[in-house]
Amino acid sequence: MSLLTPTSAVVLDRVTFTWPDGSTALDAVSGAFGAGRTGLVGRNGSGKSTLLRLIAGELAPTSGHIIATGDVAYLPQRLTLDTHARVAELLGVAGALDAVRAIAAGDVDPARFDEVGDDWDVEARAEAALAEAGLDPSFLDRTVGELSGGEAVLVAIAGIRARRAPITLLDEPTNNLDRDARARLGEMVRSWRGTLVVVSHDVTLLELMDDTAELYGRELSVFGGPYSQWRAWLDTEQESARQAEKDAKQAFKKEKRQRIEAELKLATRSQMAKKAFEEKRVPKIVANGRKMAAQVSAGRLRTEVAEKEGAARAALDEAGHRIRADATMKIELPDPGVSRSRRIATIGDAERSWTIQGPERMALIGRNGVGKTTLLRRLVAAADSAAADAAPSSGWITVPAEDPVHVPHSGSMAEPTPETADLRGSAESILRTVAHTDRIGYLPQRIDGLDETATVVENVAARAPEIPEKELRNRLARFLIRGAAMDRQVGALSGGERFRVALATLLLADPAPHLVVLDEPTNNLDLDTVDQVVQALRAYRGAVLIVSHDDAFLRRLDLDLTLELDAEGALSEVALGA
Repeated sequence: MSLLTPTSAVVLDRVTFTWPDGSTALDAVSGAFGAGRTGLVGRNGSGKSTLLRLIAGELAPTSGHIIATGDVAYLPQRLTLDTHARVAELLGVAGALDAVRAIAAGDVDPARFDEVGDDWDVEARAEAALAEAGLDPSFLDRTVGELSGGEAVLVAIAGIRARRAPITLLDEPTNNLDRDARARLGEMVRSWRGTLVVVSHDVTLLELMDDTAELYGRELSVFGGPYSQWRAWLDTEQESARQAEKDAKQAFKKEKRQRIEAELKLATRSQMAKKAFEEKRVPKIVANGRKMAAQVSAGRLRTEVAEKEGAARAALDEAGHRIRADATMKIELPDPGVSRSRRIATIGDAERSWTIQGPERMALIGRNGVGKTTLLRRLVAAADSAAADAAPSSGWITVPAEDPVHVPHSGSMAEPTPETADLRGSAESILRTVAHTDRIGYLPQRIDGLDETATVVENVAARAPEIPEKELRNRLARFLIRGAAMDRQVGALSGGERFRVALATLLLADPAPHLVVLDEPTNNLDLDTVDQVVQALRAYRGAVLIVSHDDAFLRRLDLDLTLELDAEGALSEVALGA
């Protein structure tokens, strides 16, 4: 029977995809996405991103077929890794824009006119698309590396909307977006024309969907309703399955007990018959007749009780298969041996400063583009500089906006880099950071510190060369990186898998870091993995500094301090809302 219906926009017919290393990402998946808005959920590694790449045409199925009823626009999960791409490229207008500008400058090459076509107003339309996303038109000539992660995502989404493709696929679009940007994206989604399939762990965004699809156990199922309704249905179904398993266990125990009792009864009868025969209390012909009748009766009884026990076991197995037993990541952060009185790092502006001391947890929040990531990079650079130059563990790294980096302690002067010299905000503002330790573990927002062409094991082993490979593989298994996945190139991993590899690389380093710096750590993570990250950070005995727009995540960490960085480059101590 055909899966294609009048309301189907994308149809999957027994789609299988196998990676070059032989591991299977999708196995005979069938299903369909409707013409409205669908939220696609599933655990990390279940194949969600792979499925979107197949629908978008970036990958080809190993077997099976995909039918799309129109052109497909696709926002990849790892968009922001291409730091050299121009904003005009993200908007999809680079060719026409360059041609219009070249013609205006006097270029009369016919190829230029062909490239423009009817898009003579391309620059005005591009600037309008940026404005719709709440971005300044001047962004048009910037590169992705000059934008924050959230700004780059908004630019790409603005470009997709401008294309008005019949089918749009968004993979974790709220990653790196601040509160205002998420609200703008929500408005875009509410008014989205055409088919929209969104992979996300953002519950607020998933509530805007018409349907919820889940990729679980390599099966695709679609529920008619937003995430909360699907979640309630799943919880009810799982509770029913657990009760069914409990009842089935009791029934199985009962049938097993009755079988044992029947066997004992038959054994007793057999023993009594044997004794009577030996004592010759009845004629031999009568005894033999009774023996044959007893054997027939015993066989019938054994068959009956065995069938009942078998049926009870089958019912128990069926009930057990309905219950999900998902593996969870076991994150165990090392003990860095940090005393409560030790200063770890200091962050400040022109007016005040705050020190992370001992095993404290600090959050840094603020809108996209104000310089939070830049501040983290400066802190890490300060630690690297101190380690390289054996500089004193005191003093300020004072960085006026867009000025070189000055290190006023005796020792050395760090050369300015794009990461350390570019901080938006008022030209008069001065933001200062200093690391009092060179043992900092840094997980960047873009997770771009991994070797894309090396395998998972090779990446982690480079940071922990003293750990034998067998032990390294055992430890990686705690991060749900198992089997063939360990030998897969990092460039082929999903966002959630990349995060686990990056986290393992950070946490398995020797010696253990005194300060763990995390930039948007919940990006690309399923909700179960977020729970594991929360538990691990709460139990960590070193210092933690986190940048995040996920207020629900931050509230669960029992933070000692939350600082907000504003557009003028000023820091202030704030309390997270309930």
